[in-house]
Amino acid sequence: MRARLALAVSGQICELREVVLKAKPAELLAVSPKASVPVLVLANGDVIDQSLDIMRWALGHSDPGKWLPKAPQATQVLAIIEDCEQTFKQHLDRYKYPGRYAGADPLAHRSAAAAWLSGLAQLLAGTGWLFGNQAGLADMAIAPFVRQFAQTDPEWFAAQDWPGLRNWLNAIVNSALFDSVMHKYPPWQSGADIVVFDPTGPI
Repeated sequence: MRARLALAVSGQICELREVVLKAKPAELLAVSPKASVPVLVLANGDVIDQSLDIMRWALGHSDPGKWLPKAPQATQVLAIIEDCEQTFKQHLDRYKYPGRYAGADPLAHRSAAAAWLSGLAQLLAGTGWLFGNQAGLADMAIAPFVRQFAQTDPEWFAAQDWPGLRNWLNAIVNSALFDSVMHKYPPWQSGADIVVFDPTGPI
């Protein structure tokens, strides 16, 4: 979702191939051995297969919302995104999908993830955004993971003393931009008609 958000806000038009990871097409494996999504294949054949790198590529072409941070703040922004990916997401995955991880205790991982979110809530206590007075790269790169966490047990999440965090998440997921990238597409198959992801037009 975060890759789509950046592609949409930057006005990048591309062919979209919806992939079901339980039935990965050979074309995906051929361009990206990591065999997960997202994967962006550029016109020159170069492949970008990390969502944050796709975000930065898209915003590097057009950044109307000024999401990309400038130095010296860029170091802090990239550090919190990396911490989200290395710490929070590890606990999120084991909380949301405990059956995929041997010996995973979902409640223990929920507690660990909640501790990380408490730190995020403190950062949001000032302006309501992670860095500055408007949404930026950190907000948009982290929010989709927090959304997954919130949806795992909505009642539990709503009961936590995180009003600022919930307001921040709601502002992002209820935005027109987020809504525009939530369209569901049929799984792509070789030979299927081209589906255009065009954030400048109807989706």
